[in-house]
Amino acid sequence: MTDEVENLVLEQLRLIRASLQKIEFDVADLKVRLSMVETNTGQVITSLGALNARMDRFDERLSRVEKRLDLIDA
Repeated sequence: MTDEVENLVLEQLRLIRASLQKIEFDVADLKVRLSMVETNTGQVITSLGALNARMDRFDERLSRVEKRLDLIDA
């Protein structure tokens, strides 16, 4: 009887260990994927900053054109 209980406990511990190992692999995979998302988010933010700077320059150039053509008060 004791051997059966001991074997049952060992079997359950092995199942728990296998399940835990699978969870560890899944968490490692999620870490990699999250790092990629963070990297891409940083790149998008950098791109938006560059686009905003370009739009500011366009605005300045448009203002100069409008002034030269007397489309607005100087």
